Amino acid sequence: MTRHTPPMFALSDTAAVTLIGFATGAVLGLAARIPRFCTLGAIEDALYGGNRDRIMMWPMAIGVAVAATAVLAALGWATIENSAFFRFEFSLSASIIGGLMFGIGMALAGNCGFGALARVGGGDIRSVLIVLVIGIAAYMAAVGPLAELRTTLFPRTEAAHPGSGSIAGFIAEHTSISALYVALALAVLLIAPALTDPHFISNRSAVIWSVLIGLSCSAAWWGTSYVAHTGFEHVPVESHSFTMPLGEIVLQVMGVGGHFGGFSVGSVSGVLSGALLGARIRKQFHWEACDDPGELRRQIFGAVLMGFGGVIALGCSVGQGLSAFSVLAWSAPVTAASISVGAIVGLRYLVEGSRMTDALLLPFQTLLALFRRGPRSRS
Repeated sequence: MTRHTPPMFALSDTAAVTLIGFATGAVLGLAARIPRFCTLGAIEDALYGGNRDRIMMWPMAIGVAVAATAVLAALGWATIENSAFFRFEFSLSASIIGGLMFGIGMALAGNCGFGALARVGGGDIRSVLIVLVIGIAAYMAAVGPLAELRTTLFPRTEAAHPGSGSIAGFIAEHTSISALYVALALAVLLIAPALTDPHFISNRSAVIWSVLIGLSCSAAWWGTSYVAHTGFEHVPVESHSFTMPLGEIVLQVMGVGGHFGGFSVGSVSGVLSGALLGARIRKQFHWEACDDPGELRRQIFGAVLMGFGGVIALGCSVGQGLSAFSVLAWSAPVTAASISVGAIVGLRYLVEGSRMTDALLLPFQTLLALFRRGPRSRS
């Protein structure tokens, strides 16, 4: 029997998903620097700057991701039912508490994990520490000394039917309407606020990059599903998230986490590279350091909260707010709303000098006010 030697340029499964993570992550990194796609920055613009362009990028990107992912799943090109978001039963308490912790931490640190990576790409040395602390705190809560406490407070139950925790699937089951049509209808509802905002629509850069962000999320599901089906190695089907992956890449750099590579490594590296390129394109790259020890303490504490909160909620502002939303997991809207509320609490506390107890009364009213029409100006 003649043996066929694979070509020298053939990729291993791990290398393939690393490249998929890198390519799709680079899009996110560019988006973070060029149209300034950022969770906290979007909330700050709407809350204090009167500009909703960046916050409207989120429903636009999510809607595109939902539609594209639903089509891929319907064609059998994305096996989203195998994703981590459907592995466990939905926990309302974990989504709310974890989301609030992450949101408050994000405000205190000045960025989420994704935003910190983008800042590192722009030369912000302070954000290197935030990235490291988030990764370490996440591993402490996931598999480290605080794992037992976390599982006691927020126990996870394996889903009886993986993939059954989808909003579209639930509606389809109770209405006999195809899950694809339900997902597409929900995508239209998500995109509608952005498409009906004339100020946002006139900002072509924001619109185009919102679409690219959504497509990059769906492309990650497609790529990892393809490798998982056609390859020989065990490859998780996943999309972007930036809590546990930050700890994973730290371990792999130190040679602890096995062979270097994987989707998470590619995703983090892609965001860094895309952000660096974007900063160069916009001529925004410059070295920054922290001059205020008090500010640094606050940022470290915020990073710890994000690491813990992201593990409890099974994702960060991107992991739950974009990737989990793209597959319409029940946890996505709850966690995303909780992160937003937590961020508003933190911003109120920092910017307005309010006591935390007073700030807790404000976010719900403010969250609704973010989407009210009013005078706005471009930033």
